[in-house]
Amino acid sequence: MPPLPGFSDNPLRTRADLIRAAIALVKPLNPYKSPGGARIKLATSTAAGFSETAAQLEGFSRPLWVVAYLLSLQSTEVDPFIQALLSDAALNLESWVQGLKEGTNPQSPEYWGDLAPFDQRMVETETIAIALLVHPSAFSFEHDPAARKNLVTWLRQINGHAMPANNWLFFRVLVNLALVLTLGVPLGEVKSYIDDALEVLDSFYLSEGWSSDGLWGAERKQADYYSGSFAMQFCALLFVKHAETLAGYGERVAKFKARAREFASEYWRYFAPAGAAIPFGRSLTYRYACGAFWSAAAYAGIDLPPPLDIGTVKGLLLRHLRWWAGHEGIFNTDGTHNIGYTYPNMYLAENYNSPQSPYWCLKALLILGLPSSSSFWTATELPHPLSPSAPQASPKLELAKIKLLPQPHQILVGAEEHHYLVSSGQCTAKRFKGREAKYGKFAYSSAFGFSVPAGPLLEQLAPDSTLAICFEGEEDEAGWKVRWAPEGVEFGEGTAEGTWIRSTWRPWKTSGVHVQTTLVVPGSKWGGWHVRVHRISLPPGAPAMRVVDGGFAIDAQTSRGSSIFETSVGASFPQAHGEQRMEGWWSDGLGSLVLSRGGASGVVDLTYSIDGGAAASDGKALIIRADPNTNLIASRTLIPAMQHSLAANDGEGNKVIWLVTGVFAVQAEATRHLERVWEMWGDRPKGRFEGGSVRFV
Repeated sequence: MPPLPGFSDNPLRTRADLIRAAIALVKPLNPYKSPGGARIKLATSTAAGFSETAAQLEGFSRPLWVVAYLLSLQSTEVDPFIQALLSDAALNLESWVQGLKEGTNPQSPEYWGDLAPFDQRMVETETIAIALLVHPSAFSFEHDPAARKNLVTWLRQINGHAMPANNWLFFRVLVNLALVLTLGVPLGEVKSYIDDALEVLDSFYLSEGWSSDGLWGAERKQADYYSGSFAMQFCALLFVKHAETLAGYGERVAKFKARAREFASEYWRYFAPAGAAIPFGRSLTYRYACGAFWSAAAYAGIDLPPPLDIGTVKGLLLRHLRWWAGHEGIFNTDGTHNIGYTYPNMYLAENYNSPQSPYWCLKALLILGLPSSSSFWTATELPHPLSPSAPQASPKLELAKIKLLPQPHQILVGAEEHHYLVSSGQCTAKRFKGREAKYGKFAYSSAFGFSVPAGPLLEQLAPDSTLAICFEGEEDEAGWKVRWAPEGVEFGEGTAEGTWIRSTWRPWKTSGVHVQTTLVVPGSKWGGWHVRVHRISLPPGAPAMRVVDGGFAIDAQTSRGSSIFETSVGASFPQAHGEQRMEGWWSDGLGSLVLSRGGASGVVDLTYSIDGGAAASDGKALIIRADPNTNLIASRTLIPAMQHSLAANDGEGNKVIWLVTGVFAVQAEATRHLERVWEMWGDRPKGRFEGGSVRFV
């Protein structure tokens, strides 16, 4: 895909840079507008699971995250360079004002239609509400009573229909806020809708700033980017910004500010020093919306705790945007956004992703709502808190590179060798596509991403960072089950076992097979490694099974652009200095390793090397050639994995099998000296079994 001038070539360091980027992102939409401006339909013809009218409303509403601010700058901006950009006729900002008028007019052929229960149109009211709040003179139709009445009537429908008990409730709050503050609706008429929605949203709150996207329970255990940048924290900060002067909500505003501070204190760990976020959960086609929390925190004027002064926040947001500017594959040839992550990818897409959906990414540019005099724009951009060049924000502040976060049930690892997390305990019963991959894997990486399934066979499942299990002989009959719905989460840190998290799952609900996995990050002594300890319990009569434990999927191209698919470099791992600079893949039966332009990824069977370990299996290392386009970051990948054959349980009691896998990964930026990678690969975690745990020595 070609670069997008104004974004892909943008240094993204100053206010002017971000204004130029916003213009570059919305200008390609102009040819796809309906005559009245109320609908946008991009050239692609893929469909979402809701009406085409709602999909085209998405095309109109989502760019409003920046359009409202650009319109306001047309009359206030003094910088002649920016004024020249804003006056470009191809930008046609005024068409959005006319579009809002047409879309809410029941007599117009472009009317968006009445709202209904659980209607996608409810989601799109969020951005319309913010446009009303930030630029009322353009969007409130103060001097057109008929248009204003239509707008009020259309927006108030959100109060008359049932909606999902999740982040959508915040859209009801924001719409009513706009009705009161911009459109003259008395607070008393809508206050109960605001208060009732906020009460339900409070029930989603976990602690330490984290909220689930819906009530945490058996049906939903989700704490992903919806918890922060996509919705929950993001919308709460919009409320803080615009409701601070609204009578009766001072305590609520203070609560939201406190939660934002708590959330921010660890959320920065999801971002690598170079700006990449760890992809996890659903809706990742929203891309740089992962960084929208930082934009919202600055926009709302939240005073965040160390190490997060305004310069650090600025760096976290701008580096994230710069990382995305370096990925040209996110654009169609006409400059519009495509569905995917770093390249077009419909395997990733949710059933609610229309061609226009990705423009929620523009939430990250909320920062355009701050004037040029804001401390955000005048502050010096500071490096990532774990960067060696980061200033010490507090003499007493010690930032661990390995950090357990109890609420999302994850361990965040910010080591120089690899920026990733291990996860246990999240899932959802909602029928999201690829839900097992998006919530149930053992690990997620900012460098290697994760893979989503393209079909039921092993290479189509692309089982990176997960356990796949099937009955012997059913491998080619869609018999594979991958890790899902873990229960009984336990965790610990600062012990001889390292930092660890443990849970149990059942591949088949009725078979009685249980798999308990302890994920262990053993510490900085073994950089690049984490360990998985599996305790597999087979009930009497359980048939023979196959188990595959996958490592990180890695780019299958070399740094020179050639493929390393076809043949291995050799069965034995290099010893001679001359071989250590080679790229390719190796497998010796007990371990497999891939070196490519993506870095290094490998697995090794540690079951027999851990003192006291015993396994009734014949472990074999392999390399899985995953189907193309299954990984979010690299379109062609190889997955190093360990495969085990488990004998049938012909006895009377449960049969317990222990398996221990060492998982190795070093991101590309840390592989400049390949000799060091080989040293790390050879220096594997060592320990001993004690009561089902591994203690490292």
